[in-house]
Amino acid sequence: MVMGESIRSIGRLYRAATPTGRRSPVAGRRATGSAVRAPVSAARQAYASVVNDTPRGIRIRPGSFADAPAVLDMLDSAVVWMNARGNTEQWGTTPYSQRPGGAARVERYTTENAPYIAESGRTPVGALVLDSGPSPEMPIAPAGEPERYVRLLVSDRRYAGRGIGAALLAHAVEETRRAGVGLLRVDCWAGGGGELVAFYERNGFIPTDRFLSGAWPGQVLARRVG
Repeated sequence: MVMGESIRSIGRLYRAATPTGRRSPVAGRRATGSAVRAPVSAARQAYASVVNDTPRGIRIRPGSFADAPAVLDMLDSAVVWMNARGNTEQWGTTPYSQRPGGAARVERYTTENAPYIAESGRTPVGALVLDSGPSPEMPIAPAGEPERYVRLLVSDRRYAGRGIGAALLAHAVEETRRAGVGLLRVDCWAGGGGELVAFYERNGFIPTDRFLSGAWPGQVLARRVG
């Protein structure tokens, strides 16, 4: 895929490449093996019809390949929003869609993993991606037990204050419970005074392990699901 294309152009490529209702058989973000992908795939098939209407008019539905352009748009907007507030360390300054492999990674999120989209009306305003473990690209040890892992959580900052991130995390808890799994984990940037870590703590997660990915400080958090 040509990097640096506009989101709209990428959307046309996605729609042309994949018929409605069909998923692209693209390899995972990094090869995770069929034994790892199978639990997430099975859970997604079992609950693909689940649509969650949350407070404040936010509706959460299963995502698909067709949602990749909207997710890229949210990621690009998040970089702009962070940079405008002086945060250039968390996600850098390059739009996500223009990073090497950025668009392809989002494509894999929507085909290999379990994506969910938060909508206001019919407008995508947030995205959640669940997997059966952390990214192999991060220095994070497996849990040693079945788990669900938040690989991506992003919201459209134009809709800030409506609890989109919290609603998506609550949905992640429900999907984990439906799958019969007792552990939900996430990792996040630990810089900037720990505001992002505090957000996850407010949503029921407990900090466990700290790590460094190069010079990027990260924090793993976990939540037990009954």
